Amino acid sequence: MHRGKRVLEVFVLVVTILLFPMIVFCDPGKSDQESFSTLGEVVVTATRDHENVQQVPANVSIVTAREIERSGAANLVEVLERLEGVPFRNYGGNAAQSVIDLRGFGGDNPFGKTLILLDGRRLNRPDMSSINWLQIPLSQIERIEVVRGAGSVLYGDAAVGGVINIITKKGRGAPRYRGAVEAGSFGFHREQAGVAGAVGKARYALSGENSVQEGWRDRSRLSSRGGTVDLGYAAGERLDVSLTASFNRTDYQMPGALTKAQMKRNRRQYQPATPENWANAAPDDDGLDRYVNVHAGLTSFLGQAGEFDLQVLYGKKELEVNMPSWTAGQYADIDTDTFGVTPKYVLARDLFGCGNKLTLGVDYYREPYKKIFFGTRNRREKTRWADLMRESLGYYARDEFRLMKRLLLSTGYRSERTVIEGEATDRIAPANDFRDREKSYRAEAYEVGLTWLAGEESKIFAKVASVYRIPFLDEVASFNGFGGGFLQDLDREKGVSLEAGAVLHPLDRLKIGLTLFRIDMEDEIQYVYVTSWSGYNQNVGKTRHDGAEVSLSWLWEKRMRVHGTITWHRATFENGPNKGKDMPLVPRWLASAGAEIELTHGWTLRPEVRHASRAYLSGDNDNNTERLDAYTLLNLYLSWHTSLGKLKTTAFVGVENLVDVKYASFGSDNLSWGGVNTYYPMPGIAFKGGLSLEY
Repeated sequence: MHRGKRVLEVFVLVVTILLFPMIVFCDPGKSDQESFSTLGEVVVTATRDHENVQQVPANVSIVTAREIERSGAANLVEVLERLEGVPFRNYGGNAAQSVIDLRGFGGDNPFGKTLILLDGRRLNRPDMSSINWLQIPLSQIERIEVVRGAGSVLYGDAAVGGVINIITKKGRGAPRYRGAVEAGSFGFHREQAGVAGAVGKARYALSGENSVQEGWRDRSRLSSRGGTVDLGYAAGERLDVSLTASFNRTDYQMPGALTKAQMKRNRRQYQPATPENWANAAPDDDGLDRYVNVHAGLTSFLGQAGEFDLQVLYGKKELEVNMPSWTAGQYADIDTDTFGVTPKYVLARDLFGCGNKLTLGVDYYREPYKKIFFGTRNRREKTRWADLMRESLGYYARDEFRLMKRLLLSTGYRSERTVIEGEATDRIAPANDFRDREKSYRAEAYEVGLTWLAGEESKIFAKVASVYRIPFLDEVASFNGFGGGFLQDLDREKGVSLEAGAVLHPLDRLKIGLTLFRIDMEDEIQYVYVTSWSGYNQNVGKTRHDGAEVSLSWLWEKRMRVHGTITWHRATFENGPNKGKDMPLVPRWLASAGAEIELTHGWTLRPEVRHASRAYLSGDNDNNTERLDAYTLLNLYLSWHTSLGKLKTTAFVGVENLVDVKYASFGSDNLSWGGVNTYYPMPGIAFKGGLSLEY
């Protein structure tokens, strides 16, 4: 990490020497509020405050509610995977447990490398698992902001490859009522209803959603039901208060993995018994997730004295997992709560006659976590259990200073302390027990960025930052049946991120984006075998993540909009016996293209294509076995939009995977230990259609 600090120190010194003499060229004629205006497209995720996206030194994508509605997407995963360099992999079509890969961090442990937020609140779990992507109804989403690159200064743990913030709808104006229904192949149907509006100074938004999919494969049924209530009150011009509550229940089945021979016989079957892999059949694997979230907020506008914001949150997750196909830990319950308090202060005032915005904040989270294993599905006899706690307190500061009229300098620092503690009991193997153990982690992060505002909309930017990840509870504490103990010596992962890019508008209605990045990680956590059958987690890994992200969008007014992206990733091991080898599950190339062709009388034709190149299988660190095949998917949608007075109507029909490509987004290298490689085949051609009304 000393190397990362030196890079940052040198960068700051060079910036200071070269640019400080030019401070006099800033535009003192503009007020501090105008210097950091919210004109144009605004984001809140990149700086934890409202900011023009042009001023952000990062590659940012924004998806609006209108775009979600017109996309034909059935869930949040389908919305995000259309974006530049945001691939997912999933297990048999189960969108709820899909795993995201941002900036080439989709290896065997990608869970702590992308931070997911809901209205600024962390959704990432404290254990090594994905979030439930179905807990957020699409009907309640106002916009989604994707900020690629290092975010450790503002958000701390997990913001290594980027940050995704899902922002929900708020009521305004006269009440708007909305209802929608969708249906499609494989028993899919979804129903939504909602209302939003305001009465005087009070606002409200309510929504509910039910979604069911019988599944393309046997034993892949998925159902999700949830709702959200959002209330707010603007007490004059200086105070705004809000309260949001949401709930979700997701039931899902797990069809398991298939070998190539099994896929050749029947790609849609659930996992049969596979003695070569010591795997039982999976006719009864399933799970249940319950989520409740409550979020209270207060914002005080202090005029020239700045703005104060206080968020208080509570989240509860109750999870049941039933895996009789496994040989150990087949039945488990997880109960985890999240308590959080995140005060923040923003002051936008001139400094030395130039625009300056200072952001100061504190993030406090407390997450008690309990996991209980049972011997049978009826859960009458406990076999193992763990009672753990994760508590973190972080302080951050970020400053944005207008060096020149069109040149912005941003700097930031964060200090965070995290404590993991608890105990575990194992009735099957008492030697795995541990009591009253505790591990404390201290982490720091720095960042320096420059943004040149080129013209009215274009920008050129560069940024260097340090990043870190705190170990998961089940990395520090072994309580899942594979050995035991509490690893006092396990440290955090850390790294340095470098990126530079540009968003240009060379012609009217033409937008081109290019970002180059490199992220060097060290002390990455890897499971190291001490004997052929046992080992423990150690900080021994070094990896490098190089990449380029290219995007293009062109609008032919009133006729057509075309867009496309190309992302190149190379993620490699940088030490050990596999030095120079590619990390598993990271495709070198990702590409997408699409068009919105305006026909007549409100009809729009929308073709789109997505491509992913080959990738090495999970566990194939030495790159010595077969790879996941490349695939190209073609989707086609036809939609109709019309308005009759206050009634807005939208209808669509679509076909996905139009040419019925047979592919898999995840596979496992079992040959290395004498087994047979396995895959999770993805759905073939599928049809869907829907109708929505808004009044």
